Amino acid sequence: MKPKIHPKYYPEARIICACGNVFTVGSTLPEIKVDICSACHPFYTGEQRIVDTAGQVDRFMKRLERTADTVDQIKAQQEALKRAQQQQRLAKRRGDA
Repeated sequence: MKPKIHPKYYPEARIICACGNVFTVGSTLPEIKVDICSACHPFYTGEQRIVDTAGQVDRFMKRLERTADTVDQIKAQQEALKRAQQQQRLAKRRGDA
């Protein structure tokens, strides 16, 4: 290895998870903070849990609700338009219009 170009290696670097789990590994940083580890990740725990980072889940759910409301409104407008067109066709057939 070339001298003075490689970062310092910490063989006992601490990994600290948001759930409180702490373990050691070798790294170029003395301490690393992570959001999810194998002790709290849904794949390893078998439970479905949402980790909300800065309200992202709430924002997504609000956007999803707005979209659903908009889709419902559009469908209602389309149904009303179809009914109006049917009424016009029926009126034409009867000779009312």
